[in-house]
Amino acid sequence: MIPKSPMERILEVADQNDLVTYALAQYLNRTPRLLSDGTVERFARECELDTDEAFRVLFCAACGLDTADNRLHRLLEREYFITGLHALEPNEYVNNPYYQTIHIREQKQGRWELRESCYEPYEPFVCGHLQVTREFREIAQIGYFKERFTFPAVLEDGIEWMTITPNEIETMKEPLAKAHGRVLTLGLGLGYYAFMVSEKDDVESITVVEKDDEVISLFCKIILPQFPNKEKVRIVRADAFDYLKKDAKKECFDYVFADLWHDQSDGLPLYLRLRKLEKELPDAQFSYWIEPTILSSLRHMVIDKITDKNSPIKLVDISPTELLSDDYLKKLAPQLKNFE
Repeated sequence: MIPKSPMERILEVADQNDLVTYALAQYLNRTPRLLSDGTVERFARECELDTDEAFRVLFCAACGLDTADNRLHRLLEREYFITGLHALEPNEYVNNPYYQTIHIREQKQGRWELRESCYEPYEPFVCGHLQVTREFREIAQIGYFKERFTFPAVLEDGIEWMTITPNEIETMKEPLAKAHGRVLTLGLGLGYYAFMVSEKDDVESITVVEKDDEVISLFCKIILPQFPNKEKVRIVRADAFDYLKKDAKKECFDYVFADLWHDQSDGLPLYLRLRKLEKELPDAQFSYWIEPTILSSLRHMVIDKITDKNSPIKLVDISPTELLSDDYLKKLAPQLKNFE
């Protein structure tokens, strides 16, 4: 058998990534509460499995995998779900300072509604950054609780838009740890990032840019008064891109965190625009919410470009492995023009 080239191996893994992404999207977006605690516990008893193993078997079946008879499906289970599926401990999140300090009561403001939402037992959800292996296998981190877990949420016209879930907590750990000095935050949401940053002794101030009056009103009325260090927080009503172009350079920001998107589907175009604006604040360190997942979208686009049968991009002095790495994609992002 002729050994596969590096690009052929990358394309093979990319196809597997697409299969898993599609299966997860169908399950998580359409029927996330398909498996109840009763179903999982009954299956565990009948098959003499512990509940975590029972849930993984049922989870794979719910994703459309036939792990008994299909060799590829067994590979997908081994490579993606055994390593990516995690039972979570509620107290790790319940004891989070934001959860302990900020108490949400139901409130409506125009098209926005503030209330509590929940995950039911064994309801899977994305939790944490996408893990990318050396062979560019993209492993989604999926969490679940074995009991009901409640969290604060903001709904826009009845559709959940902003939340403080374990995923937000996990994916903001690094930008929280790095924040220092005068911090600029693009996007308000429920103020989780602003709250956690305000608790840091090495943070002098937090300027939050938000363009929606109703979101600002909800936050200032209900959430901000509960901040122990609310004097550090300043809210600016503005478009984030306009602010970076016109007003941010008047300030001496040390750290910038952007969270303007709902997920990777709407995040990539905004991310690319923001990367071009980093030059407006040359002395500030920038970070972006769910950047590894957004880079995954960019990686897929690059693969499409270099394998386009009609007009492929020719690789010169760079290997596919280097081109598709996170480090190279980060360098590439601010240089892109009309990349579709």
